[in-house]
Amino acid sequence: MLRLTDFDAVTFDVYGTLIDWEPSIAAFLQAWANENRIVATGDELIMSFDRARAEIQKERPAHLYPEVLRRCFDRISSDYGVAVDASRREAFSKTPHDWPAYADTEAGLKALQARARIGALSNIDNASLASSCARMNIRFDIVVTAERIGAYKPSDEHFTTALAELEAIGVPRERVLHVGQSLRADITPANRLGLKSAWINRRQRLLGLSGEGAAEARPDLTVSSLAELLEAIA
Repeated sequence: MLRLTDFDAVTFDVYGTLIDWEPSIAAFLQAWANENRIVATGDELIMSFDRARAEIQKERPAHLYPEVLRRCFDRISSDYGVAVDASRREAFSKTPHDWPAYADTEAGLKALQARARIGALSNIDNASLASSCARMNIRFDIVVTAERIGAYKPSDEHFTTALAELEAIGVPRERVLHVGQSLRADITPANRLGLKSAWINRRQRLLGLSGEGAAEARPDLTVSSLAELLEAIA
């Protein structure tokens, strides 16, 4: 059983875990699909995005996240056999600045930060994360972005960088809990690195739940919200 007293730091995935990005992405793509007379459900469009994202994030050198979104839009357009709309493409690249936080995010993070260090390990660019931190009204103790390290989870670099920085301030890896919604990008690498992990299985959310070892992911705790996590580990 996990208890907060067993940890000195809690690190988080951000998008999908703390920021509720999926409905916004689905709505954007659904509007685009309707304009192009494409018959596709929101779930189908989300999974098209998820497949494109997973492939593009493997490319090296790594792209900044706005460019990842542009390339995702290109591939989704190709998937559905329509020409790329340049203005829609650019608008899609800017959507992270508008993605909202979950209702339980701010209070949950502040409650945790009163008792432990908190960190953000995110497949995002620095500017987009700054906008999201303003929405969450939080300042993380450590921040590791894809822009900073030039790689995307589920590669190990986010984790090894965060663990080294926490070690430098006196937090050993066995006192770190990692929390994420994505089985692929968060729970799988946490398992690989021997970290304790909690999976926030947000209801009716699909991103990150398939591919690259997701089916074999084994979180130490599964909850449906950050608020539930706080209750479980109190």
